[in-house]
Amino acid sequence: MNYIAETGALKKAGLSIVILLFICCRGFAQAQNVPVNFRVDNLICEYKINPIAVDAANPRMSWKLITQDRNIQQTYYEIRVGTNAVSLTKGKDLIWTSGKVPSDESAHVYYGGPMLTSREKCYWQVRVWNNKNQVTPWSMVNFWKMGLLKQEDWSAKWIQDNYQSDTTGGPSPMFRKTFKLDRKIRAAHLYITAHGVFEAQINGKRVGNDYFAPGWTSYNKRLQYQVYDVTSLLRRGENATGVTIGDGWYRGYTYNRKKNVYGKKLALLYQLEIVYTNGKRELITSDKSWKVAYGPIRSSSFFDGEVYDARKEKSGWTEPLYKDATWDTVKTDESIKSNLITTIGPTVKKHEKFLPLKVFTTPAGEKVIDFGQNLVGWVQFKLKAKTGDTIRLFHAEVLDQKGNFYTKNLRTAKQEITYVFKSDSAETYEPHFTFQGFRYLKVVGYSGPLDSTNIATYALYSDMAQTGKFSTSNPLVNQLQHNIQWGQKGNFIDVPTDCPQRDERMGWTGDAQAFVRTATFNMDVAGFFTKWLKDLSADQHRDGAVPYVIPNVLDSVSSAASGWSDVATIAPWTIYLAYGDKQVLQQQYESMKAWVGYIQLHSRNYLWDTGNHFGDWLFYAGTNYEDGAALTDKNLIAQAFYAYSTQLLINAARILKRGDDVQKYTQLLYNVKKAFQSEYVTPNGRMISGTQTSYVLALNFDLLPENLRESAAKRLVNNIQDYDEHITTGFLGTPYICHVLSRFGHTDIAYDLLMKESYPSWLYPVKHGATTIWERWDGIKPDGSFEDPGMNSFNHYAYGAIGDWMYRVITGINTDENSPGFHRIIISPHPGGKLTSAQAELETLYGRVKSAWSIDNGIFTLDVIVPPNATAEIVLPSVTDQITENGLDINTEKEITGIQKIGNDEHLNVGSGTYHFVYTLKTFGKHVN
Repeated sequence: MNYIAETGALKKAGLSIVILLFICCRGFAQAQNVPVNFRVDNLICEYKINPIAVDAANPRMSWKLITQDRNIQQTYYEIRVGTNAVSLTKGKDLIWTSGKVPSDESAHVYYGGPMLTSREKCYWQVRVWNNKNQVTPWSMVNFWKMGLLKQEDWSAKWIQDNYQSDTTGGPSPMFRKTFKLDRKIRAAHLYITAHGVFEAQINGKRVGNDYFAPGWTSYNKRLQYQVYDVTSLLRRGENATGVTIGDGWYRGYTYNRKKNVYGKKLALLYQLEIVYTNGKRELITSDKSWKVAYGPIRSSSFFDGEVYDARKEKSGWTEPLYKDATWDTVKTDESIKSNLITTIGPTVKKHEKFLPLKVFTTPAGEKVIDFGQNLVGWVQFKLKAKTGDTIRLFHAEVLDQKGNFYTKNLRTAKQEITYVFKSDSAETYEPHFTFQGFRYLKVVGYSGPLDSTNIATYALYSDMAQTGKFSTSNPLVNQLQHNIQWGQKGNFIDVPTDCPQRDERMGWTGDAQAFVRTATFNMDVAGFFTKWLKDLSADQHRDGAVPYVIPNVLDSVSSAASGWSDVATIAPWTIYLAYGDKQVLQQQYESMKAWVGYIQLHSRNYLWDTGNHFGDWLFYAGTNYEDGAALTDKNLIAQAFYAYSTQLLINAARILKRGDDVQKYTQLLYNVKKAFQSEYVTPNGRMISGTQTSYVLALNFDLLPENLRESAAKRLVNNIQDYDEHITTGFLGTPYICHVLSRFGHTDIAYDLLMKESYPSWLYPVKHGATTIWERWDGIKPDGSFEDPGMNSFNHYAYGAIGDWMYRVITGINTDENSPGFHRIIISPHPGGKLTSAQAELETLYGRVKSAWSIDNGIFTLDVIVPPNATAEIVLPSVTDQITENGLDINTEKEITGIQKIGNDEHLNVGSGTYHFVYTLKTFGKHVN
């Protein structure tokens, strides 16, 4: 009862603070006579809302302007940081104030006060002035809390069980401790990590809603710890805590059934820090006083699934009254703590719930459930059986030609859940330290009814907010977009994996570089890639080689491949463009240089024609044109990416003001391009490897002299037409092919590729019922048979890279490289493909961007939203007559400037606001309807 009363008091106190802060802010607004609709909101610190574990010396703050008025730009900002939320609103107890700063920056503004210390909690507010001489009220108060910044901040010891045998693939250890708190608690935070993956409880309640924590990093160099506010879980008097640990990525099975990659023993590091109302502190840490036992999780593996024997449950084991006299003692371990870092990226969480779409019996007589969506996650059930009965759940992505359950493409991954019932009553279960990639579920050992009342499945993926929406008048294209998004969800499980179902599931760099730009449109992946790129730097070899997978769990000591390792330059530059995050370039710059340096070291006369490369992976290899006609020379590809990485390094050096490097690598780029032209291009511009990919890479990376580019683009078009408007590119050519076609005036051909429904094409899998992106263009062949099961994933996002073109060209939402992060926006839609409408939205660091067009009887309508503190260049396509905006001639509107006709298109500049353009569309060729 005391616990409940105290919790209620805390809630009331928190509500009172919120009300007080609201009154203060509203009162200020009224006193300043500021329009109510002009304010600051959506405050974040280091990409998070109120983070409680920041290790950045100077945390970065971002905010959004909220207003309904047009053409609003921030002209000044003022930030104040204090030690107390209430006093901050009164301008007291300040740590730092920026003063009134003349700037339009509202993203990534650095804290500039005194050095911050471990555990320090900082409250902050911001207000801004705009170009109409208005000032917002102070924003609501947000905060950040520093993590444990020094190794000596950790008093806890690593603890393990005392068993000597190799228990990999065996039962999960359960660690437990009781403790007494004799005072009222003001606040309590748990700092925790593991060798393995953990689930923690306090007094019978789960701590947090993260899964597979502490996540996957290059553990020996970078081990994340999580921090949880557990104030509400503790009580005055007796308490208990418990932590269960699974093998996870730390020592569990990985590629080729390799295990113990980072260590052989599971271990726990646990530090509970409590502050009493009188200011005194107490620590509860992992040490020799803890106890350990094995329980119901008999085995857990990402590949193989979980075996759970409910008869071995230890009811109430994380409650104080539980008797643990038979439990074993633990041993402490001197594992390093210097590699501990705060959690940077988003953690994995449980998301969408799916109910059975259909329960049926296959021709083979097996009971199967169809959940309607190929997803990544697990099944939850509430079923009743007899004590000792066993239910087995098998997971698959597809059914075979006859409609039977198909798992050959899983290779050695079992993807199996085994559950043993403990009683005759209904029991609820979901897995703990595993995940499956599946749409279909085969149930063995249970004869009762299965329906939406007793079984469901949940999607699990990194907790990235959805930022993008895209739809058109074509249902197949809309399904393609759906598939792209679900491919991203299923493969962004703490790292960007290649596939989530078979015995692989690694952070393949080639897939990541191909898809990263599309990823930034669909979801907020800034923190996700920032974290992963730090592991890339950590695992990069001394000679600059970037491994095929990050974190690197492969056996190769030194490995590198063109188009794969180039993620070291491509991903940082892409994140910079999408989020305007210069710090990512600073963080990765030495890695970028090292990668280009590796290529230099392995080149001869500026020609990179050595080493092993994957080439244009999984390109179309059919025989309807000419055997091998789509095969692109691997060394040509390597040379092309050599140039591209060098160009991106130059770009980064320019942004970071590294003039010497700009000059050095500009000369290198000249020589690399010259070597490319000498080796792979004839004097009249014909590629020696005349494939779609060779022309795409040469044109996209500007490897040809300008006088040869138009003819090369025409040869690309001819090649596409030779294949009856089909795509033949693989992982490396696919992301760029439609962009190249649009750039050189062949958007109609790009649309032809997109709209093709026969193999090979993006819509071919859609027509065959796909709900995610396939690894191969023909994972399921036209006759219903399958590609080689040794490599045939039905959730493999690389070919989903077309999503980037759909956003940036069809609806025309694009960044301006001179003002990245959508501070300056380009809206340049390209109607075509018999579409009558298309629309996209993107939530940027400045707010919502929208581009929505439609065509009705030749009348073109474009609706645009530009967020406050951003500007846009709008390109209206195929203009023939007067353009109106919201019913007025655009030439009469003062908010619209820089109007000029370029070709058939009208270019104009606008500030923030909502715009509605209407005019008669000129038709020509197949560019528009």
